[in-house]
Amino acid sequence: MLLRQVFAGLLSLFAAGAAQSADLLDTIKQKKEIVIGTEAQFAPFESIQDGKIVGYGPDLMKLILAGMPEVKVKQLDVPFQGILPGLATKRFDFIVTSVTLTKDRVSKFAFTVPIADATTALVKRKDDAALNDPAGIAGKVVGSQAGSAQLKALQDYAKKLQAEGKPPVTIREYVSFDEAYADLAAGRLSAVAQSLANLASLVKTRSDVYAVLPTPIGPKTYFGWVGRKDADSATLVKFFSDGIAQAAKSGQLQALQTKWFGFTMDIPTDAVPAPEL
Repeated sequence: MLLRQVFAGLLSLFAAGAAQSADLLDTIKQKKEIVIGTEAQFAPFESIQDGKIVGYGPDLMKLILAGMPEVKVKQLDVPFQGILPGLATKRFDFIVTSVTLTKDRVSKFAFTVPIADATTALVKRKDDAALNDPAGIAGKVVGSQAGSAQLKALQDYAKKLQAEGKPPVTIREYVSFDEAYADLAAGRLSAVAQSLANLASLVKTRSDVYAVLPTPIGPKTYFGWVGRKDADSATLVKFFSDGIAQAAKSGQLQALQTKWFGFTMDIPTDAVPAPEL
């Protein structure tokens, strides 16, 4: 009887130890489900088509998750302003949407290696002959997405122009970039600050309406995917980071960039770069 009780106690200790050693990646494999947070209003990275989330990000995610075929994906479409707070409160396991690496975000969250270039530029109306370089936005109204790194780059650039003695830039913040583009087309804005990768795609599909000012307004920045910055999430972040690096090594990452953007991007996939923004 005593031996049986001792054996049962050892089994309980072993089970407790195993439970403590399990992390988020193990839990996902056991549940056979991963909950992903995405902002699906960021074409061509992520957008809605026929009721489904499609784009560069979803394609890359499917490629990486092919290594766990038994795991189902539950993907939530969340406004960008709720993406990082939702991850922090464990509404979802991981973010598969294009989040710019910034000093503040890297201090609070765990990023994968980059998936794309995120350097900020400006788009204008094609028929606006008066705006030919970024400095021309001085004294004008410019929009960007609330909470985005592109908004931060615009704010920093506007301060730089004002420090040079130029008229202040009026900045309008939008829930989504699509709303900003609509106001730009309607003449309510002079320009929109967004990543060059997104703007190249926008102009490709609406070259009759929009034109990109080729000179960036911010430092070199990158988009990455994001997990929580804790021991429980470390292996999950590494799983996705290693998958991105492997896709770059095999050429599949570049193939997806060509498919969705029409060009490839020179991005570091051997390590997470230190952000400049």
